[in-house]
Amino acid sequence: MGHVRISPSILSADFSRLSEEIAAVAETADWVHVDVMDNHFVPNLTLGLPVVESLLRTSAVPVDCHLMIEQPDRWAPQYAEAGAGSVTFHVEAADAPIRLARTLRSAGARAGMALKPATPIEPYIDLLPELDMLLVMTVEPGFGGQSFLDVVLPKIRRVKQAIGDLDVWLQVDGGVSADTIERCAEAGADTFVAGSAVYGAADPAAAVTALRKAAEAARA
Repeated sequence: MGHVRISPSILSADFSRLSEEIAAVAETADWVHVDVMDNHFVPNLTLGLPVVESLLRTSAVPVDCHLMIEQPDRWAPQYAEAGAGSVTFHVEAADAPIRLARTLRSAGARAGMALKPATPIEPYIDLLPELDMLLVMTVEPGFGGQSFLDVVLPKIRRVKQAIGDLDVWLQVDGGVSADTIERCAEAGADTFVAGSAVYGAADPAAAVTALRKAAEAARA
């Protein structure tokens, strides 16, 4: 059924010790997920390129940048050029998503495209060959710790069907936990962002392992 990837989100980590928080999951996580918010596309402000550049210098885990920002066509390539392994932009904010995806790839990053919960996949199916990952948001973007939206599960199934045999990862982000990851995996997701489920646990590394096992069992 394919490889399961777990990407802990540092949005739920201690911002005063991010290097240590990333190191805590380095042995069990596939990626570390970094949420960049600009207080315009979403009503929250987190961190930007200078902090990501600092994390890239110290992280032993590949960095997966999720840009919840306006004008990603202008700003997203800088994250790829800085060394992020994966850069995801929101199609709702992009002016030229195909050109942007190709620019990210040419800069050496995996190109990801994100959809808000209410954004349908159908208008963008022809873009899938230009992408390395499609992110289906399972909460409204902007804040961590939100409850998982079951209403998005049918869309995950439609995205999985649209991907077919393409080498495109299907990522979910929002409310992913031990209680919800199996439903996401059964619907077709293979890449999972988890924030409070990891960094709210007593042992973040063990939490990543438990999430992986649950997803693998659901996809078996």
